[in-house]
Amino acid sequence: MSPEALPLSRIAELAVAHRLPSMHGTPEYVQAGGLLSYSPSFPHLFRAAALYVDKILRGASPGELPMGEPDRFLLAVNLKTAKSIELTVPQPLLLLADQVIQ
Repeated sequence: MSPEALPLSRIAELAVAHRLPSMHGTPEYVQAGGLLSYSPSFPHLFRAAALYVDKILRGASPGELPMGEPDRFLLAVNLKTAKSIELTVPQPLLLLADQVIQ
């Protein structure tokens, strides 16, 4: 079975079973049981893309538009997973987190 075919929860289960801390690229993994995720805010990226589309539809040349980069990121932490692998998440990290799953 390819890694792409594994459900998010199964990936999290395997990491916990082997007591491995896991870092993911989307908060969905943390909701499914992964330990941490740090990713761009996708709703923010989609809004920025819509602004580019609007400019292009109004006549702007795509080649002349500035290259955009994510400027808003989300940090998610799953404390239940941390506890199950006997890992203490530092308080400063928890204070920075946008989403903490108990």
